[in-house]
Amino acid sequence: MRGPHNIWRLIRTGATFERTGAMKVALEAMQAPPFVRAGARILGWPFKWLGLKGDTNLPPVTRALTALGPAYIKFGQILSTRPDVVGEDLALQLRVLQDKLPPFDTDVAKRMVAEELEAPLEELFTAFSPPVAAASIAQVHRATLRETGQEVAVKVLRPGIERAFRRDIDAFYLIATVIETLSPSSRRLRPHDVIEHFEGVVLRELDLRIESSAAGEFAANTAEDDGFKVPQVNWFLCSRRVMTLDWAEGAPMGDVAAIDAGGHDRTVLAERVLQMFLRHALRDGYFHADMHQGNLKVDASGNIVALDFGIMGRLDEFTRRIYAEILMGFIRRDYRRVAEVHFEAGYVPADRDVGEFAQALRSVGEPIFGMDASKISMARLLSYLFDVTEQFGMETRTELILLQRTMVVVEGVARSLDPNINIWKSARPVVESYITENLGPKAMARDLVRTAQILARFGPRLPQLAEAALLGQAKTLPRHPPSPWRQRIPAFLVGIAVTGAVVILWELLG
Repeated sequence: MRGPHNIWRLIRTGATFERTGAMKVALEAMQAPPFVRAGARILGWPFKWLGLKGDTNLPPVTRALTALGPAYIKFGQILSTRPDVVGEDLALQLRVLQDKLPPFDTDVAKRMVAEELEAPLEELFTAFSPPVAAASIAQVHRATLRETGQEVAVKVLRPGIERAFRRDIDAFYLIATVIETLSPSSRRLRPHDVIEHFEGVVLRELDLRIESSAAGEFAANTAEDDGFKVPQVNWFLCSRRVMTLDWAEGAPMGDVAAIDAGGHDRTVLAERVLQMFLRHALRDGYFHADMHQGNLKVDASGNIVALDFGIMGRLDEFTRRIYAEILMGFIRRDYRRVAEVHFEAGYVPADRDVGEFAQALRSVGEPIFGMDASKISMARLLSYLFDVTEQFGMETRTELILLQRTMVVVEGVARSLDPNINIWKSARPVVESYITENLGPKAMARDLVRTAQILARFGPRLPQLAEAALLGQAKTLPRHPPSPWRQRIPAFLVGIAVTGAVVILWELLG
């Protein structure tokens, strides 16, 4: 529960940041006001001895977050996408955060699997290996199904991890409150909304039934994508704390030597991983939101195999169209259109000047397009874009945090495979294809049909809705009513609307 009992965790956090040297680095990176910096240092210094030491080989902030535990590591990974909050240098440091922790005992894992699946382990598997991977939330074991002899991966949550995460998330809310109180200017960044978004992501990741469902949906969406594979879920061996998938063989995406030894073309793989992410985000509105090297493999046939579906992103159709238009505007260097899209979406207050905003966007795009292909960076674009949108009063769009984070991570994966990849050239065909299908005449016709279908569902209720609207308007009429002709205007307009709807339905469905 949120409340004063989290003060101890707040003190421990501040003490760890002070002891590791992270406090000064973080406050400077976030450009905190001088009085905030002084207050934080004064409050943290007396408790410095209570802080965790951490790994002295790591940079200060990474060292502090790793020492504080899984929730802080996860939160640091989210902040790595927010150069507007932590600064570009610190964001780059946080992107290398790894949530790998020592594994817990295999016998404990076996006992949990038997309890969760309600059957003795020997009845389910003929072999069950020690952990082959261990992260902050769960660990993975390789096993062999007794019934079919198939190799599978069994993911098991860490014991007590749910309680530990809830405790830390409650502390994050207290920290957000303290930040907003000490620095009112930080409210534009909506710290509470960022924590709420993080909470939703993590709590879904702590229920492996949801991850199993996510893997199933993602596999169905990408079944026809050449060069991309998702392991199948074994639904009968899944529960809240256990998930079972087909075992995926292949070279880890981060092992360039193994990829070269397998005879794979890294240039092709780099372009494919970028295009697949964009295709899933735009076409499906459902994308893998944790596509770092540790969650990707390359199989013997050269297919990219995705793993770990605990963090998935979802975009509604309107947001996808806005996102595609912004990307396409930058690709075409049509800054006026990028500015208009921001206004149309309500991202920028309507009282700002479109022309001035377009000029500011040009200052973002032109320097990047003037760079060598190997230096063109989506991360740099996002960093500059945050600066400009802040000047024009744009608030943080929490629904885009995962998209922004994944875009930056995927760019890093692509560059690790091909340092000379041209991000814009690779992205262009995917974005253009989406725009052709969703912003042209075909899309308009499709939208009209959907509108007609919705009207058809509500058709029997249209007279009642019109009558209710008229009665509601009648209650607000002045004591001395206008002329009879003026009284008839609303009913006349409603009649036209209803008649038009009927005609449209008749033409489309008749």
